[in-house]
Order: sequence, then C-alpha cells, then structure tokens
Amino acid sequence: MFDFLQGYDLLGAFWVTVQLTVYSAIGSLIWGTLLAAMRVSPVPLMRGFGTVYVNVVRNIPLTVIIVFTSLGLFQTLGVSLGADRFTTINFRLAILGLTAYTSAFVCEAVRSGINTVPLGQVEAARAIGLSFPQVLRIIVLPQAFRSVVGPLANVLIALTKNTTVAAAIGVAEAALLMREMIENEAQLILISAIFAFGFICLTLPTGLFLGWVAKKVAVKR
Repeated sequence: MFDFLQGYDLLGAFWVTVQLTVYSAIGSLIWGTLLAAMRVSPVPLMRGFGTVYVNVVRNIPLTVIIVFTSLGLFQTLGVSLGADRFTTINFRLAILGLTAYTSAFVCEAVRSGINTVPLGQVEAARAIGLSFPQVLRIIVLPQAFRSVVGPLANVLIALTKNTTVAAAIGVAEAALLMREMIENEAQLILISAIFAFGFICLTLPTGLFLGWVAKKVAVKR
C-alpha cells in the first residue's frame, strides 16, 4: 500500500519544515518583541515605525513576501545572506520572509501581554529611577511573556503550517515533496492523508505542551 513512498525522502522533507519553523520562530520572537517594545515606547518615531510595520506586513499575503525575498532581494538586489548554493540561499531567504511576516503577529501578542501589567508597577519602577528599557526588561516583559504563552503557541502552530509557502521558491520542505508526489503518483487521497498526519504530529504536541506551560506560568491576579 505504501510502496510508492520508496524513493521519496519524506522524513528529510519534514526535517526541513522543522528547521524552517524553529529558525523562523526564534527570529520572530526576537524581532516581534523588539517591535512590541517600539509600540509602547515613549519615543513617537519608534511607536510610529512599529505601528506602520505591523499594520503593513500583516496585511500582505505571505506568498508575496516569500516570492519577494527570492525575486526581489536575491535575483534583483543580489542579497544571498552569506550563502553560495542556490538551495541554501532560498532556505535562508524563506526564513527571512517567515520571520518578517510572523513577527508582526508575535508583536501584537506580546503587546497584549504588556497591557496586562498593572500601570502602578510601571509607575513605581520609574519613580525609583529605572529607565524605560530597564522597566521593560525587569518588570514588564517577564510578566507579559507569562500571560501570552497561549497566544504565542497559536502563532507557532500557524508558523509551522505557513512553512508550506516556502515551496513557492523551491525550498525542499514537506509541501514541495507533496506536490512532486501527487504529480508522479496516482495516490492523491493517500498522499494528502500522509502529509496531513505529518503536520498533525508536528503541531498537536506543540499546542498541548505550550497549553500546559501556559497554565503553569499564568500570572495570578
């Protein structure tokens, strides 16, 4: 029944999907947190940049962003991100595009967590002489992250599924292999079921684990 799978690197394709997810998640968390800090910053220019970035990027289709990284950055501007092999360049460009897109959603999740921190704590911290970056790092963000584990888990699950868009620029992840197998084999339903099950195996444990973490670290008010 599954003889047609021979000759296809199914595990390798899903491993590329996992790598795309992990690297993009790390980049999105860092950049998204910085954007959230900008959005609550007392500096108008930084607030304006954060607001414009989030509202523009999250309303652009991810496919457009991913294709732009290949056609715009690499083929037009020659941006290769330090790689010399075409496959490696596209892999890194896909991570860049996924990070740029997902960070807008991470930003909004983190900002919602920042808004849950009582204003009195912030005012007390400023009253004893802490600067805005110190207040953010010591008082606000630790509490904000504890309250948004659940929303960030949803963003991570969405990111895992969004990695399929990387197939548009030839990254050899699960969706590209699925398309190749459907073109070569007369097993549409079975192939679709296999890849659906693969993504369930990636996302379901992640959601359950982070849901458990969210309950453990939730801020009791």
